[in-house]
Amino acid sequence: METPDASQEAELVALLTAHQSALRLYVNALMPGDSAAADVAQQANSTIWRKRADFTPGTHFKAWIFAIARNEVRNYRKQSTREKQRLVFSETLEDLIAEELPHVSEALETRQQALRRCLAKLRDRDRELIQQRYVHRTPLKDYALETNRSVGGLKVTLHRVRNALAACIRQQLAASS
Repeated sequence: METPDASQEAELVALLTAHQSALRLYVNALMPGDSAAADVAQQANSTIWRKRADFTPGTHFKAWIFAIARNEVRNYRKQSTREKQRLVFSETLEDLIAEELPHVSEALETRQQALRRCLAKLRDRDRELIQQRYVHRTPLKDYALETNRSVGGLKVTLHRVRNALAACIRQQLAASS
Protein backbone atom coordinates (compact mmCIF):
# COMPACT_ATOMS: atom_id res chain seq x y z
CA MET A 1 0.00 0.00 0.00
CA GLU A 2 1.65 3.17 -1.24
CA THR A 3 1.08 6.51 0.50
CA PRO A 4 -0.57 9.08 -1.81
CA ASP A 5 1.56 12.07 -2.80
CA ALA A 6 0.73 15.60 -1.61
CA SER A 7 -1.49 16.48 -4.59
CA GLN A 8 -3.44 13.21 -4.24
CA GLU A 9 -3.87 13.85 -0.53
CA ALA A 10 -5.07 17.39 -1.22
CA GLU A 11 -7.60 16.01 -3.71
CA LEU A 12 -8.73 13.40 -1.17
CA VAL A 13 -9.14 16.07 1.52
CA ALA A 14 -11.22 18.17 -0.88
CA LEU A 15 -13.43 15.18 -1.76
CA LEU A 16 -13.84 14.17 1.86
CA THR A 17 -14.72 17.74 2.85
CA ALA A 18 -17.26 18.02 0.04
CA HIS A 19 -18.93 14.75 1.11
CA GLN A 20 -19.02 15.30 4.89
CA SER A 21 -22.71 16.15 5.09
CA ALA A 22 -23.61 13.15 2.92
CA LEU A 23 -21.45 10.89 5.09
CA ARG A 24 -23.06 12.15 8.32
CA LEU A 25 -26.54 11.80 6.79
CA TYR A 26 -25.73 8.25 5.72
CA VAL A 27 -24.49 7.22 9.18
CA ASN A 28 -27.44 8.93 10.89
CA ALA A 29 -29.87 7.09 8.61
CA LEU A 30 -28.27 3.76 9.49
CA MET A 31 -28.35 4.66 13.20
CA PRO A 32 -31.62 6.56 13.71
CA GLY A 33 -31.87 8.14 17.12
CA ASP A 34 -28.53 6.74 18.26
CA SER A 35 -26.44 9.39 19.96
CA ALA A 36 -23.27 7.57 18.91
CA ALA A 37 -23.86 8.34 15.21
CA ALA A 38 -21.53 11.34 15.31
CA ASP A 39 -18.79 9.21 16.89
CA VAL A 40 -19.27 6.49 14.28
CA ALA A 41 -19.10 9.10 11.49
CA GLN A 42 -15.87 10.39 13.01
CA GLN A 43 -14.51 6.85 13.20
CA ALA A 44 -15.45 6.43 9.54
CA ASN A 45 -13.47 9.59 8.73
CA SER A 46 -10.49 8.17 10.60
CA THR A 47 -10.73 4.88 8.74
CA ILE A 48 -11.12 6.69 5.41
CA TRP A 49 -7.95 8.62 6.13
CA ARG A 50 -6.09 5.50 7.25
CA LYS A 51 -7.18 3.69 4.05
CA ARG A 52 -6.65 6.68 1.74
CA ALA A 53 -4.02 4.83 -0.28
CA ASP A 54 -6.67 2.20 -1.16
CA PHE A 55 -8.82 4.76 -3.01
CA THR A 56 -8.39 4.76 -6.76
CA PRO A 57 -8.65 8.32 -8.13
CA GLY A 58 -11.36 8.62 -10.75
CA THR A 59 -13.60 6.01 -9.13
CA HIS A 60 -16.82 6.74 -7.23
CA PHE A 61 -15.55 8.38 -4.04
CA LYS A 62 -18.94 8.57 -2.32
CA ALA A 63 -19.60 4.85 -2.81
CA TRP A 64 -16.16 4.12 -1.34
CA ILE A 65 -16.68 6.24 1.79
CA PHE A 66 -20.24 4.93 2.23
CA ALA A 67 -18.92 1.35 2.20
CA ILE A 68 -16.40 2.27 4.89
CA ALA A 69 -19.07 4.05 6.93
CA ARG A 70 -21.39 1.06 6.67
CA ASN A 71 -18.64 -1.21 7.99
CA GLU A 72 -18.04 1.20 10.87
CA VAL A 73 -21.76 1.10 11.74
CA ARG A 74 -21.64 -2.69 11.74
CA ASN A 75 -18.51 -2.67 13.90
CA TYR A 76 -20.17 -0.30 16.35
CA ARG A 77 -23.24 -2.54 16.58
CA LYS A 78 -21.12 -5.58 17.28
CA GLN A 79 -19.27 -3.72 20.04
CA SER A 80 -22.40 -2.31 21.68
CA THR A 81 -24.31 -5.49 22.45
CA ARG A 82 -24.85 -4.21 26.01
CA GLU A 83 -27.56 -1.85 24.67
CA LYS A 84 -30.48 -4.23 24.39
CA GLN A 85 -33.27 -1.64 24.04
CA ARG A 86 -32.12 0.16 20.92
CA LEU A 87 -33.72 -0.25 17.52
CA VAL A 88 -31.81 -2.71 15.35
CA PHE A 89 -32.43 -3.00 11.63
CA SER A 90 -32.40 -6.35 9.94
CA GLU A 91 -29.61 -6.74 7.40
CA THR A 92 -32.22 -6.76 4.64
CA LEU A 93 -33.60 -3.40 5.71
CA GLU A 94 -30.09 -2.06 6.24
CA ASP A 95 -29.17 -3.15 2.70
CA LEU A 96 -32.27 -1.42 1.32
CA ILE A 97 -31.42 1.79 3.18
CA ALA A 98 -27.82 1.56 2.02
CA GLU A 99 -29.00 1.29 -1.60
CA GLU A 100 -31.51 4.14 -1.42
CA LEU A 101 -29.63 6.62 0.75
CA PRO A 102 -27.06 7.69 -1.87
CA HIS A 103 -29.96 8.97 -4.00
CA VAL A 104 -31.37 10.88 -1.03
CA SER A 105 -27.97 12.35 -0.21
CA GLU A 106 -27.52 13.46 -3.84
CA ALA A 107 -30.86 15.26 -3.66
CA LEU A 108 -29.79 16.87 -0.39
CA GLU A 109 -26.50 17.97 -1.92
CA THR A 110 -28.37 19.46 -4.88
CA ARG A 111 -30.60 21.39 -2.48
CA GLN A 112 -27.57 22.57 -0.50
CA GLN A 113 -25.91 23.83 -3.68
CA ALA A 114 -29.10 25.67 -4.60
CA LEU A 115 -29.21 27.19 -1.11
CA ARG A 116 -25.60 28.38 -1.44
CA ARG A 117 -26.36 30.01 -4.79
CA CYS A 118 -29.49 31.65 -3.36
CA LEU A 119 -27.66 32.88 -0.27
CA ALA A 120 -25.07 34.49 -2.53
CA LYS A 121 -27.86 36.46 -4.23
CA LEU A 122 -29.08 38.00 -0.97
CA ARG A 123 -28.19 41.50 0.14
CA ASP A 124 -25.27 41.45 2.58
CA ARG A 125 -27.50 42.61 5.40
CA ASP A 126 -30.03 39.80 4.82
CA ARG A 127 -27.32 37.14 4.44
CA GLU A 128 -25.77 38.35 7.71
CA LEU A 129 -29.14 38.00 9.47
CA ILE A 130 -29.52 34.42 8.17
CA GLN A 131 -25.99 33.53 9.27
CA GLN A 132 -26.42 35.05 12.71
CA ARG A 133 -29.72 33.29 13.26
CA TYR A 134 -28.99 29.84 11.79
CA VAL A 135 -25.21 29.41 11.70
CA HIS A 136 -24.23 31.20 14.90
CA ARG A 137 -27.65 30.62 16.53
CA THR A 138 -27.72 34.18 17.82
CA PRO A 139 -31.03 34.98 19.54
CA LEU A 140 -32.97 37.69 17.70
CA LYS A 141 -33.02 39.79 20.86
CA ASP A 142 -29.21 39.83 20.99
CA TYR A 143 -28.85 40.53 17.27
CA ALA A 144 -31.43 43.33 17.52
CA LEU A 145 -29.35 45.01 20.24
CA GLU A 146 -26.17 44.55 18.23
CA THR A 147 -27.65 46.10 15.08
CA ASN A 148 -29.95 48.73 16.63
CA ARG A 149 -33.00 47.10 15.07
CA SER A 150 -36.22 45.97 16.69
CA VAL A 151 -36.91 42.31 17.36
CA GLY A 152 -40.23 42.63 15.54
CA GLY A 153 -38.52 44.17 12.51
CA LEU A 154 -35.97 41.36 12.45
CA LYS A 155 -38.75 38.76 12.63
CA VAL A 156 -40.50 40.34 9.64
CA THR A 157 -37.23 40.55 7.69
CA LEU A 158 -36.31 36.99 8.60
CA HIS A 159 -39.71 35.75 7.44
CA ARG A 160 -39.37 37.65 4.16
CA VAL A 161 -35.83 36.41 3.55
CA ARG A 162 -36.75 32.77 4.31
CA ASN A 163 -39.65 32.98 1.84
CA ALA A 164 -37.35 34.51 -0.78
CA LEU A 165 -34.79 31.73 -0.21
CA ALA A 166 -37.45 29.04 -0.49
CA ALA A 167 -38.72 30.51 -3.77
CA CYS A 168 -35.16 30.84 -5.10
CA ILE A 169 -34.36 27.22 -4.18
CA ARG A 170 -37.51 26.01 -5.94
CA GLN A 171 -36.46 27.95 -9.05
CA GLN A 172 -32.91 26.58 -8.89
CA LEU A 173 -34.16 23.01 -8.55
CA ALA A 174 -36.68 23.42 -11.35
CA ALA A 175 -33.99 24.84 -13.61
CA SER A 176 -31.62 21.94 -12.89
CA SER A 177 -34.29 19.28 -13.55
